[in-house]
Amino acid sequence: MADVKKIATRESYGNALKELGETAKDLVVLDADLAGATKTSVFQKAFPDRHFDCGIAEANMIDVAAGLSTMGLVPFASTFAMFAAGRAYEQVRNTIGYPHLNVKIGATHGGISVGEDGASHQCCEDFALMRTIPGMTVLCPADDVEARKMVRAAYEMEGPVYMRFGRAATPVFHDEDYQFVIGKGEVVTDGTDVAVIANGITVPEAIAAAKLLAEAGISARVINMATIKPLDEALVIQAAKDCGRVVTVEEHNILGGLGEAVCGVLSERYPVPVKRIGINDEFGHSGPAGALLAAFGLDAAGIAAKVKDFLGK
Repeated sequence: MADVKKIATRESYGNALKELGETAKDLVVLDADLAGATKTSVFQKAFPDRHFDCGIAEANMIDVAAGLSTMGLVPFASTFAMFAAGRAYEQVRNTIGYPHLNVKIGATHGGISVGEDGASHQCCEDFALMRTIPGMTVLCPADDVEARKMVRAAYEMEGPVYMRFGRAATPVFHDEDYQFVIGKGEVVTDGTDVAVIANGITVPEAIAAAKLLAEAGISARVINMATIKPLDEALVIQAAKDCGRVVTVEEHNILGGLGEAVCGVLSERYPVPVKRIGINDEFGHSGPAGALLAAFGLDAAGIAAKVKDFLGK
């Protein structure tokens, strides 16, 4: 995909907020002293009166967002995933989740592709944490187009939403006419031998892996599951029925994330063999994003190799 345009979804987040802010006068953005990194600075320059820097106080920022939502505003609270899901978990659970407030959380720099910042900042547990909060919608876009449309969809729905955006640039494979719908997955490539269900930065890698598998005579159906909660259960079950084997791929601990969500559905409703590819219950390492994806088997070559092993080919 060297000739394909690449954009980091954190860039998409900032651009989408600015575009949405032109007409959505009730939209306000909060940041925790990281506007340059989360790209909410794009919104800040356009609408300085609706951007609030809460300082390095993420828990307080979540509480401020909760308060603003009770005044009829739609706050987007923004910081790194490690701080949004990790440091401020109690506030997200009790102040936003429990009263089911209309707060949107924009968590950037998720997963190991944060790179050289190392394990302390490579949040690979956020899907698990946010999935356990009743009523919380959990989203992770695969490219620029999906990320921008996801922000608008989150604004338009009522209730708490957690969105994870990436630091590393990823290939743009969607056309502008793509329609993102919360709770619906997307079949990107069709196949019959195995279904590969992925999200975020791993979707372009899964698409590339499908091409490698095709060269080996393996037909892979790649599904982009940008909504982790609520999961598109019907699409998961249909893929299991059609392909007989399912592989999940995520830039997250294999515990508690997309893989376990898929396994939960299939174990109850249509049991088939499932292989989870992700971070194997360990912390990340410091290094370039591409090298880390390869090290954890989340690049195209790694995914293809693990699928072949899973199928016994």
